[in-house]
Amino acid sequence: MMTSSAQLYLMGCLILTVGLALDMGPNQNVEFTFMLPTSGTECFYQPTTTGDTMEIEYQVIAGSGLDVGFALISPSGQRVVSEFRTSDGIHMVDRTEFGDYRLCFDNSFSKMSEKMVFFKVIINSQGNTSGGQEEWIDFTVTESVADYRIEEIRRTMDSVYRHLEKTRQVQAVLRAFEARDRYLLEDNLWRVSFWSCLNLMVILGVAVTQTYTLRRLFDNTKRVCT
Repeated sequence: MMTSSAQLYLMGCLILTVGLALDMGPNQNVEFTFMLPTSGTECFYQPTTTGDTMEIEYQVIAGSGLDVGFALISPSGQRVVSEFRTSDGIHMVDRTEFGDYRLCFDNSFSKMSEKMVFFKVIINSQGNTSGGQEEWIDFTVTESVADYRIEEIRRTMDSVYRHLEKTRQVQAVLRAFEARDRYLLEDNLWRVSFWSCLNLMVILGVAVTQTYTLRRLFDNTKRVCT
């Protein structure tokens, strides 16, 4: 059973950390945090085209055991990935099929605790160019401004864009780690506080009992006649 503070924290974290990168190039990134109910299964669908590269990373942030089942199913129905009771994972699909990939998270084995799960999907499209490359190419062909080295500027901007995307992804993972650590810290704090209070009550009870017993031993009300 979770404490009220832990439940409040989970509800606070339920303000979904959804990061949807704008479709400005080949990198189509999706980040999502959700609550997986007890004895439940949640599935999400990610559309892809033929020949793309897809990377999937997930992590259990909160909940008893910090584990879930995970399955990745291709549009043709083939089970690409199948895991049972894991806390995190990273999977790569080199050449995707056309259609919707299904990402399923399973908590059917847990009858008491819901789980908070964070996952992100990164799709690198092989058929497109990144961040406005076509506009740069058209501009180069139309204006013929070779003196300004447009190609070099475009490559530099693409490199900066890729590095910024990578930085944002790393920050999202770090936020997920921070949320999980905070949950564990608050849960452990509640346990330490509870057992400390219980031990203090036991110590006080023992002290009172010993004091009372000693006073009874030396409290002799009988009179001795001389």
